[in-house]
Amino acid sequence: MLQEEEAYISELDETPEEQQPEQHEHKKEWRLRINYRAITQNMPFILFLSVLALIYIANSHLAEKKIRRINKLGREIKELKWEYLNVKSELMFRSKMSEVGKAVDPLGLKPLSSPPQKIELEKKE
Repeated sequence: MLQEEEAYISELDETPEEQQPEQHEHKKEWRLRINYRAITQNMPFILFLSVLALIYIANSHLAEKKIRRINKLGREIKELKWEYLNVKSELMFRSKMSEVGKAVDPLGLKPLSSPPQKIELEKKE
C-alpha cells in the first residue's frame, strides 16, 4: 500500500504544474477519508484494546501491592518469632529452681530441705 502511494506521489511530481495541485489535494482528501473511515470502523477494536491495557495495568498494580504486603507480613512474622523465642528463653531461665529461690528469698521463703510428705486420710465406712 505504501509503495503504491509513493509511486502515485512520484507520478504527481512528474506531472505538469497545472495538474499537480488539484491531484495533490485529491490525494490528501482521499488519505484523510481512508484514515477517518479506518478509525471509525475499528473503533470497537481500539476501545477493546484500551480496556485490555487498563486491566493489564490495574492487574500489575494489584500484584505489586500484594507482593509488598506479603514482604511486610514476612518481616513482621520474623520479628514476632524472635520476640517469642526471647520471651520463651527468659521464662525458661526464670523458672529454674535456683532463680525461683532467689526471687522468693526476700519474702522469707526457703527451698525444702526434706522431701514433701503425703498425707492420707482414712475413709470412714
